[in-house]
Amino acid sequence: MGVVVKLLDIRAADGSRQFAAFPESVSWTALREHIAGLPGAKETAYVTDQVTEAWLDFDYKGHAFSVNNPFGEFWFFVRDPGAPEAWLREVWAHCAPLLDPGNA
Repeated sequence: MGVVVKLLDIRAADGSRQFAAFPESVSWTALREHIAGLPGAKETAYVTDQVTEAWLDFDYKGHAFSVNNPFGEFWFFVRDPGAPEAWLREVWAHCAPLLDPGNA
């Protein structure tokens, strides 16, 4: 039986939904490469100051996703808060083994 995950539902000012947060336990490069390995994911933008913060935008199953790293965590957002929960869970399930293996 798999792990039951309760996704976050925190709405940002722009209407997007934060659905996951993980400890910033790996480098941005490692996370970027890992997300590139999610079948169907396509990077659409990436920006970093190489010191304090980075943003990674990607498309997955026709929905826009973003990841950034404030406060020592990776925060995952989906632009459309009505995106299917199953797809959010797929992104979570792909990233959890890398970012939080004890809870994946």
